[in-house]
Amino acid sequence: MQIGELLDRSAISLRVSASDKRKALAVIAEIAARNFGLDAGHVLDALSERELAGSTGVGHGVAAPHARVEGLTRIRGVFVRLEHAVDFDSVDDQPVDLIFALFAPKEASGVEHLRALARVSRILRQADLRQQLRQARTADAIHALLAQDPAQAPKSSAA
Repeated sequence: MQIGELLDRSAISLRVSASDKRKALAVIAEIAARNFGLDAGHVLDALSERELAGSTGVGHGVAAPHARVEGLTRIRGVFVRLEHAVDFDSVDDQPVDLIFALFAPKEASGVEHLRALARVSRILRQADLRQQLRQARTADAIHALLAQDPAQAPKSSAA
């Protein structure tokens, strides 16, 4: 499964204002609800419940929140770039400004969900790509960066 299959351009939002982790998750829930025909409250509850199990802040200013939600027929993604980084209880204690959220159908196989999460994490470990995502000016540019074939993606260290 490619990132381009998970992420619609309409589910990408730049210059998002959120003062904390909860508000960032609420914005993501609203975008998911609007784009995937879901209930924003249920999406936020599912994301919040997952965060209670452990932060999804993966380091280097990136978070990958994820949840299983009713009403989906396939795995979907939402990408948000925050105007100002927020504390996300990340593994490296760095605030987060890039968030790629994944949503899986409630009844989906855990394997497919984990593969999608691993792919997102692997792509966002690339320092060059993170920098390009921070500088991109449009949702189309973000989509193009995230949807590129991993073999074509910029090579860099995780630092």
